[in-house]
Amino acid sequence: MAIPALQSPPPTLALSAWNVILCLLALQTQRSSAVLLAGLKNHRGHHHHHLRPVLQTNQSSCALFMGTWVRDETYPVYQSSACPIIDPEFNCQMYGRPDTDYLKYRWQPADCELPRFNGLEFLMKMRGKTVMFVGDSLGRNQWESLICLIAAGAPRSATQMIRGDPLSTFKFLEYGVAVSFYKAPYLVDIDVVEGKRVLRLDDISGNGNAWRNADVLSFNTGHWWSHKGSLQGWDYMESGGSLYQDMDRLVALESGMRTWARWVDTNVDTSRTVVFFQAISPTHYNPMEWNSGASGKSCYGETVPTSGGSYPGAYPDQMRVIETVLKDMNSPTYLLDITMLSAMRKDAHPSIYSGDLSPGQKANPDHSADCSHWCLPGLPDTWNQLFYTALFF
Repeated sequence: MAIPALQSPPPTLALSAWNVILCLLALQTQRSSAVLLAGLKNHRGHHHHHLRPVLQTNQSSCALFMGTWVRDETYPVYQSSACPIIDPEFNCQMYGRPDTDYLKYRWQPADCELPRFNGLEFLMKMRGKTVMFVGDSLGRNQWESLICLIAAGAPRSATQMIRGDPLSTFKFLEYGVAVSFYKAPYLVDIDVVEGKRVLRLDDISGNGNAWRNADVLSFNTGHWWSHKGSLQGWDYMESGGSLYQDMDRLVALESGMRTWARWVDTNVDTSRTVVFFQAISPTHYNPMEWNSGASGKSCYGETVPTSGGSYPGAYPDQMRVIETVLKDMNSPTYLLDITMLSAMRKDAHPSIYSGDLSPGQKANPDHSADCSHWCLPGLPDTWNQLFYTALFF
């Protein structure tokens, strides 16, 4: 297949950009809790009796994602040394992080109590089922956390790890439970044509074939859409049969998200499969967001969450796009709205304790600190506690 001539973004895409802007303005005053309530209503409207017990709490009256972080000495649920599947980039304690207070915080919703994660209960309720995380390395962060949490509740259970690319699977053999991660940073397909990576905004069929038989699907995307230069994951974008060197990244995200949404609406049987979408995971590369007198350029040295129940930084523009697309879907999709509660955790990133960094890298955190991913144990354990709550309660 030859690469055709590059095009300027078509009028429909330009119009889509205006749609995004209008959505941003319309949603400016709305809280994510409104999306949560809509998601909960849709989620509870389709009962998955083979996955869920009788509802024990009235979720629609509980804003799970609005609250505060409170210190709890019973945390963490597991130790990194007891969970060998944690990748070096998330294994902060193994790679020298000197403080441990960041492990001692529990998310407290404003008007209800979260059930504590129970790994054995998870296995029993999910017996014979498959959970699959699909997305980028933040999805992998959550996937590894869930495996560690489950294993802590069933430490003697026989397991099997099958690592691959793009699909890796961890199995709890006694229970027939598989927890998988499928790497698809944009969700839509990327093909190599004449040595060039083409991001196909209108096509998801290649990736989607791997997701069809999962009982629980959790998707995420976001960060890779904004990367430029050497971090950009594509050479061309394809939309409507034409190739583009670049376009407005929010427009591209919306186009890819709508392709994903059509795939879910067309291919997922919601009478047997529960679909989650993980909200944008925030980064902490700008200390001015939480400290007006800051002079650094990273999360290095942060050891406590932001105080109070809100975060002073900006709400991600990408979330406005995601909320709009989810609202337009026919299939019930539960928004795991972890953006704001995670934004308060400036202390929970690997920083310079992300694998085997050189002494020079550790001495220069403004250029080497990882303020995108999260330590394990750590914040993704709370994401999975919320995931567990939404799935079973």
